[in-house]
Amino acid sequence: MDRRTFNTKLSKAVGGVALLSNIPLACAFESSENKKSLGVALVGLGIYSTYELAPSLLETKHCHLAGIVTGTPEKENIWAEKYKIPKENIYNYDNFDTIINNDSIDIVYVVLPNAMHADFCIRAAKAGKHVICEKPMAVSVAECQAIIDACAKANVKLSVGYRLHSEPHTQEIQRIVKEKEFGKINFITTEAGYPSYGNPDPDQWRLNKALSGGGALMNMGVYAIQGAIYGTGENPISVTAQEFSTKPSYFKDTDETITAQFEFPSGAVGSIFTSHNAKADRLYASCDKGWFELDIAYTYGPLHGRTSKGNEITFPHKRQQALQMDDFALHITQGLPNKVPGSMGLRDLKIVEAIYQSIKEGGKKIALNL
Repeated sequence: MDRRTFNTKLSKAVGGVALLSNIPLACAFESSENKKSLGVALVGLGIYSTYELAPSLLETKHCHLAGIVTGTPEKENIWAEKYKIPKENIYNYDNFDTIINNDSIDIVYVVLPNAMHADFCIRAAKAGKHVICEKPMAVSVAECQAIIDACAKANVKLSVGYRLHSEPHTQEIQRIVKEKEFGKINFITTEAGYPSYGNPDPDQWRLNKALSGGGALMNMGVYAIQGAIYGTGENPISVTAQEFSTKPSYFKDTDETITAQFEFPSGAVGSIFTSHNAKADRLYASCDKGWFELDIAYTYGPLHGRTSKGNEITFPHKRQQALQMDDFALHITQGLPNKVPGSMGLRDLKIVEAIYQSIKEGGKKIALNL
């Protein structure tokens, strides 16, 4: 992702939704429901697209890389040659809306800084394309709702880039919880973080609140929130939270480390930890009849876990993003369940906003109505 275009595009995003209201829906070419493999266009060719999504699209069975959208002209030829992308499927941020005329692209995957998600997701929906929005879904609850409304109005499918819902270790945790294999869950703790201060780019967009919407919480923190929810099978009903900083000169604009505590309807309690200053990657639940954990829980894998029965949770490793995108493609073409609907991204931003509110109010307990 070319940082030189961020501030310009960010300013355009403020008025973009209103300006796009006159763009017509896509004409019906070949229905995506009738295609065996759906074409995906990646919007933003930063690290995640380059090293995770594009290689994963070489392993998918039900979708493929069909197009790119970039603000860096020199990337166009590199990607076109490497992935055999035709010129007519290469867009920039200014001509992106003309994708409405391209029936070889069915899905637009928005992989831009968080503050640009809403603008490009809404533009993609108005162009009649199904949408995958990278996590977090947006920088506010209001923006999440705007994305959901735009997709519903355009009658296109929407998913959030929570890759782990298609990952077998995570699915095993969900099975254990659903079947109450260890009885009632009493306590859960989830931890997700990594030290980002070693990044050689002090101007990285994740340290710029205008682009990121926040720091660790808006990055790895949403994984910790997710883990607490699928690790209990419940949405929290309240949260208290605290923020810590040991490197304020580096994390000048965004949160470095956040902890939060949840209460759940069943009486279970939980805690999350997320940081841009510490490596953390674990989910652990204590139950009436034992415990279960993923001691590698949120990375790109391979993941690993174990239970109090003495058995390990281990499955053959596959690219999580390939599984994720194939699942969404099958949701579109075969009507299979949407494992990560937009409502999930909206719910998580409600929790994020409540965590920030608790911190702002000195750790006050904030009720959640999810």
